[in-house]
Order: sequence, then structure tokens, then C-alpha cells
Amino acid sequence: MVKSSPAPTSPAPASVPSAPQPTNPPEPLPETYEAALSELERLVGAMEAGQLPLDRLLDSYRRGASLLNFCRARLEAVENQVKVLEDGQLKPWNPT
Repeated sequence: MVKSSPAPTSPAPASVPSAPQPTNPPEPLPETYEAALSELERLVGAMEAGQLPLDRLLDSYRRGASLLNFCRARLEAVENQVKVLEDGQLKPWNPT
């Protein structure tokens, strides 16, 4: 009689610690495109200066990503309004 060997078992996966989640609720987005762009420019300047601690850098990156998405959405909304105003055809702007 042949004894069957137990099925090989794979080692349990090592638990990977998750990244710490921000403890503060996200700040509300600015009301205007201009305010969002101004805040985004300040954040980028502070990040490029290289003087932020790591945790603050990560928070600034997250905030910057939110502001960037807000600005892109506002620009797209305005572009869509221009297309509607121009009967569906985007025409070059002539300032004169």
C-alpha cells in the first residue's frame, strides 16, 4: 500500500504594513480656478525647495494632486461651454 504524502503548503504571505493614512480630513477645495492654481503654485514651490519633512511632503503631494484635478475639471468645463457657445466648433480666440 502506498502512503500519500501531505500536499505541500506554501508559507503564509508576510504581512505588508500599510501606508499610514492621513489623520486629518482633507481640506475643502477652493471655490475658484484662480485660488486653486495659486495654492498649487505655492505647494510646488515649497516641495521643490526640498525643505519639507517627509510626512509634510506626502500631504502636500496629495493636496497638489487634488488641486490639479480640480483645475483640470474647471478648464474642461469652460472648454465645453465655449464649444457650446461656438455651435460645437472650437474657434481660435481673437482678442481684437
